[in-house]
Amino acid sequence: MSGRHPGPDDARPIPQRGEGVRTAPRSDDPDDVYVVDVRGRKRDRAAAGTGGVAAGAAGGGAATGSGSTREGTHAPRRRRFPVVRVLVLLLVAWLAFMAYTPWHAWKTVTKVDTTPGGTRPAQSKGYNYLLVGSDSREGLTAAQKKEYATGNAAGRRTDSIILVHVPQSGGKPSLVSLPRDSYVPIPGKGSNKINAAFSFGGPNLLVETVEQVTDLHIDGYVEIGFAGFASVVDSVGGVNICVPFHMNDKKAGINLQKGCQLLDGRNALGYVRARYSDPRGDIGRAERQRQFLSAIMKKALTPSTVLVPTRYWSFSHASAKGLIVGEDTSMRDASRVLLAMRAVSQDKGLSLVVPIQDLNYQTNAGSSVKWDTARAKALFTDLREDKPLESPPPGTDGKPSGG
Repeated sequence: MSGRHPGPDDARPIPQRGEGVRTAPRSDDPDDVYVVDVRGRKRDRAAAGTGGVAAGAAGGGAATGSGSTREGTHAPRRRRFPVVRVLVLLLVAWLAFMAYTPWHAWKTVTKVDTTPGGTRPAQSKGYNYLLVGSDSREGLTAAQKKEYATGNAAGRRTDSIILVHVPQSGGKPSLVSLPRDSYVPIPGKGSNKINAAFSFGGPNLLVETVEQVTDLHIDGYVEIGFAGFASVVDSVGGVNICVPFHMNDKKAGINLQKGCQLLDGRNALGYVRARYSDPRGDIGRAERQRQFLSAIMKKALTPSTVLVPTRYWSFSHASAKGLIVGEDTSMRDASRVLLAMRAVSQDKGLSLVVPIQDLNYQTNAGSSVKWDTARAKALFTDLREDKPLESPPPGTDGKPSGG
């Protein structure tokens, strides 16, 4: 067939031999010709303005200009800014920073050999760590020693000794203070105050002494010095402490009023060091030290510290600077100690003192602290057997039994 189909409807017959969807057939056409209306396509092409349409001659072919489609062209969609993708990338970067910061800080921690001598107790369920606060002046400038009223004594001695038990069988983690004046047998040195073990043989002898008197296997050692106390507090903008009574102690460099208040590094250090302004002596000091450790962990894990990159970095590295750990103490071990302190700050852990019989026990080493042997053994047995503890065992409130 050739030529245009006459008529105002501008429709032309196109021969169809194959299969497909058909329009109504013309009954008088033996070749089975169908009418296809192309008016709609022309209107679409004209509306799209893509270069015009060339009409075919014989047979009614149509040529389209470049850029047009069968259904007409559409304007390209405007791409949206990938907000979700940017947010995901920021979240991943923040999580990476949160993981990298403590890992990097851990690389700067000082590690020493703390392996004890002698026959060691068998390992048991749960984890037992020795947390020691020392009076080392290492890292302090002359101005800081004057500001903190630390004096110029060389070397380091124990200011606090805390046994940290992290259970595996349920129950609450425990911080158990061992008063530094506790009168105990020291391997190879006879009986003396427990802090003398540190002076005689450093961390190795101290760990050995604690293992022998408690029959607990010590799984790790963590020590923090004076410089660490002060810088850690200042790195988080101070720590909230409820001072139990007015404390004016020139040797500790403090004059604190009773009540809850924000302490900076200098005053916080003096608060945990003070001995002569506390009528409870060594027991009161041990209690304040546990109170401080719980408070610093509570402050360190608040959003104002964790969500501010500079403060989080500063806290992590200030903590690492003042730390000394055993060579076999892992980052996971250190984190267990920190989490135990956080649990105590949230009333989900126990803050205890080894059961005491006498605070003024006279010995060849002077006035000492005598443990309540029966109750102390019961406490250490509970810890060794990883017995779930939900409340303080008898005699662990720091009050002498007098028995």
